[in-house]
Amino acid sequence: MTNDLPRRVLAPLEAALPDLEALYKDLHQHPELAFAEKRTAAEAARRLTGDGFEVHTGIGGTGVVGVLRNGEGPTVLLRADMDALPIEEQTGLPYASTARGVDDGNDVPVMRACGHDMHVTWLSGAARLLAADRGAWSGTLLVVFQPAEEGKSGAKAMVDDGLFDRVGRPDVAFGQHVSAAPAGWVFTRPGVIMAASETLRITLHGRGGHGSRPESTVDPVVLAASVVQKLQTVVSREIAATESAVLTVGSLHAGTAPNVIADNAVLEISTRAFDDEVMKRVHAAIERIVNAEAVAAGAPKPPTIELLGAYSVTDNDEAATAALTEVFREHFGAEATLPAPQVTGSEDFGEFGRAAGVPSVFWLVGGYDRDEVLAALNEGRFERDVPSNHSPRFAPILHPTLRAGVESLVVAALSRFDPPR
Repeated sequence: MTNDLPRRVLAPLEAALPDLEALYKDLHQHPELAFAEKRTAAEAARRLTGDGFEVHTGIGGTGVVGVLRNGEGPTVLLRADMDALPIEEQTGLPYASTARGVDDGNDVPVMRACGHDMHVTWLSGAARLLAADRGAWSGTLLVVFQPAEEGKSGAKAMVDDGLFDRVGRPDVAFGQHVSAAPAGWVFTRPGVIMAASETLRITLHGRGGHGSRPESTVDPVVLAASVVQKLQTVVSREIAATESAVLTVGSLHAGTAPNVIADNAVLEISTRAFDDEVMKRVHAAIERIVNAEAVAAGAPKPPTIELLGAYSVTDNDEAATAALTEVFREHFGAEATLPAPQVTGSEDFGEFGRAAGVPSVFWLVGGYDRDEVLAALNEGRFERDVPSNHSPRFAPILHPTLRAGVESLVVAALSRFDPPR
């Protein structure tokens, strides 16, 4: 691929930026939780239809796929996720979200605090540019707007709903994520770039009663406290120093009144590791500990352990990543194309490549003011002053973030398509 084709396809981007900015602000102001992304999906489908794509909706719930067949050649899949999180926004932006939704039966504030609004905007922009200049490439473009990335296995839902039977299998899958890094920079990494994860809900069964007579009960609060403390030894005492894992008890609920001992306590646990075998060992340790603590406490029955979600590591194909990195260096410059760190966050993007049996590459695109990020790093205040994804203060700058994300998708796709015939 020569530099001429990307420059040619990207030439209309400057004029398209106001529309993309408006789209981003609208998506940010109207977030939707996993599998409830009906408004977002409708807008994605509307734009794809207007750009001449064959559009498939309702895949895996609210998933949308656009297909653009443009002669013989490879099939390239580009993906963006759509869902939001149950977080109350604190950015102070004029287009901040005040939306609310229902999460596990609870009324909650909703915010796209992980940048999925940026992802949808990037992909919409890239799809429009590639569709507008079909004379620059040959092949088939699959544009995937995925629901429920945030721990709800939306990619698997799309695959299980016959995604590839409906639209065909790609030859390569590409995806990207906005990050708390300098805007205009891209970050690639061969091999494992993001961790595997599991989300568990554990119900500890006690025997409730009056707070004045604890001897007549099996107190699930005391049991839960013991479990939480013991779980902290899994990483520190069961995972080798040459390996890594994270185990977080993010939620613990028990009881309704100070003088009532409850029947049950419910813990929700998140685990992460960069190796699927380590994940299996962590899971086994959790099961062993909660069951043993329940026996030690005299619980009336064993704990209930529910797997709410599980993602494998996001593992980039080595050869495809190396080739794409060179393309990015040529387009963005070596100074703005950097190695990505391993990220302890998790993604289900890799499900598309695994299910199709094809190489996949996932990369990061910076979204914050470069000078502010570098100053925070140099002064040792990055973690304190630069809000990360999932923070209620997460707010990527619009420019040049919008441009960089669209460019990276277009350049990646053109690097794999055949030249025009």
